[in-house]
Amino acid sequence: MDAFNSLLDGFGTALTPINLLWAVIGVLLGTAIGVLPGIGPAMAVALLLPVTYGLDPIGAFIMFAGIYYGAMFGGSTTSILLNTPGESAAVVAAMEGNPMAKSGRGAQALAAAAVGHFAGGLIGTLLLVALAPTVAKLAVDIGAPDYFAIMVLAFIAVTSVLGSSRIRGLASLLIGLTLGLVGLDQMTGQQRLTFGSLQLADGIDVVIVAVGLFAIGEALWVAAHLRRRPPEPIPVGRPWLGRDDVNRTWKSWLRGPFIGFPFGAIPAGGAEIPTFLSYVTEKRLSKHKDEWGKGAIEGVAGPESAASASAAGTLVSMLTLGLPTTAVAAVMLAAFQQYGIQPGPLLFEREPDLVWGLIASLFVGMVLLLALNLPLAPVWAKLLRIPRPYLYAGIMFFAAVGAYAVGGEVIDLVILLIIGLIGFGMRRYGLPVLPAVIGVILGPNAEQQLRRALQISDGSVTGLVNTPFAVTVYAVIVLLLVWPLLRKAVTRGRAEAA
Repeated sequence: MDAFNSLLDGFGTALTPINLLWAVIGVLLGTAIGVLPGIGPAMAVALLLPVTYGLDPIGAFIMFAGIYYGAMFGGSTTSILLNTPGESAAVVAAMEGNPMAKSGRGAQALAAAAVGHFAGGLIGTLLLVALAPTVAKLAVDIGAPDYFAIMVLAFIAVTSVLGSSRIRGLASLLIGLTLGLVGLDQMTGQQRLTFGSLQLADGIDVVIVAVGLFAIGEALWVAAHLRRRPPEPIPVGRPWLGRDDVNRTWKSWLRGPFIGFPFGAIPAGGAEIPTFLSYVTEKRLSKHKDEWGKGAIEGVAGPESAASASAAGTLVSMLTLGLPTTAVAAVMLAAFQQYGIQPGPLLFEREPDLVWGLIASLFVGMVLLLALNLPLAPVWAKLLRIPRPYLYAGIMFFAAVGAYAVGGEVIDLVILLIIGLIGFGMRRYGLPVLPAVIGVILGPNAEQQLRRALQISDGSVTGLVNTPFAVTVYAVIVLLLVWPLLRKAVTRGRAEAA
C-alpha cells in the first residue's frame, strides 16, 4: 500500500498546471517526430535533451515520458499507413496494420493501436508500481544461457508463422543475420563484412535496415507495378471501431502487457522480442486464421499493447538498478546524470517526488495520447488518399532523410538503397520481411550471449541448458516445432478413420 500512497503523491506533482503542460508538449512532439521514418523515440529524446537544461528535473522527465509514448505511437502510425516503421518496435504493426490500411481500414488499425498503447501502458505502469523491486531482483538472476534461449525462441517463432513456407522464413532470417554481422566483432574487435570501409565498422543501423526493407522495398515494388494497376487513392473507411472489432481485440489488449512487461524489465531486453511473440501468440489463438497476412486486427492490437507495456517495464531496471535496457532508457539515464541524480536502489528514498511524479506522469501521458490520437486517427488515415506516385515519392524522401539523420553519412543513403533493392527482391520471390529485421536486431545480441555462455562453461554445449529457465524456453521451442507436425498427423488420422 505504501507504493500506491506514494503514487497518489506523484499525481499531486504530475497534475500541477506546468507539469501537465510539459506532458502535453511531450506527447505532441513525440507523436510528430515519431511519424518521421528513422527518427524514433530515442533520437527524439536525445534531440530534445538540450532543450530541457533550463527545466527542473521533474518537469524535464515528465516531458520525456510524453515524448517516449508519443514517439512510439507515431512510429506505429507510419508503420500502419505507409508500411514504413519509425522504429524497430513498430515493425510488427506493419504486418497486419498495413494490409488493413490498404483495404480501407486504416482508421480502425490506428484506433486499435491507440487503445492498445493505452491498455498496455496502463497495465504495465500498474505492474511497475506493484512489482518493480521483485521483477528487478529476478531480472538480475537471468544469465547468458537464458538470454540466448529467449532469442532462439524469437527466431523460431517468427520464422514458423510468417511467409508461405518455413524455408522462406528461414532464408529471410539468414539474410538478416548476415546483415547483423557487418561491423566489428563485439568480443575480438575484428572487422567482419566491412569490405575495408571504415564507415561500416560500426555496423548497419537497425533503423536503416527496417526503413530500407519496408519503405524503400515497398516503394520500388509499387513503382514496378504501377503500369499494370492504375494509381488509385486508397479509401479511408469509417473512423471508429465497430462492435466486432472490439470483440476481437479486447483479449489481445489484455494479453499484450503480460508478454511485454517482463521482457521490458529484463536487462538487454526491449520491445522487439515481446511484439514478435505477441504477434505469434495472437495468430495461434485467433479464430480468423484466414485473415492473417491480409489485415487481422488482433495482429495490431496485441503487439502494440505489448510494446507499450514493455516501455513501462524498461523503467524497472533503469530506476531500481540504473541499467538501461533500451536506447531511450540510456538517453534518460544520461538525463538523470545531467541533473546529478544516479538511478539505483536508493533513488526511491532520495528522490521520491521525482520518481513518483515520473511514474504518475506515465498515466497522464497515456490518457493524453488516447485523447489526442483517437480523434486524429481518421485525419492520419487521410494520408492514404494521396495518389500512390506522390505518396511513395514522399515516403522515399522521408526515408532518405531519416536514414541520413541516423549517422549523418552519405554512405547511409547508399546502404539504404542497397537494402531497399534486397527488400524488393524478397517481395519478388515471396520471402517475408520481418524475419530479416529480427535477424538484424537480435542476431548480434544472440551471438554475444552464445559466446558468453560457452566461455562460462569452458566450451561445453551443456552450458546452454544449465538453468531451469533455459530448459523451459527450449521446451517451448520444441513444442512450436513439433506441434504443427502432430496436428497434421492427427488430422490425417481422423480423415482416414472417417
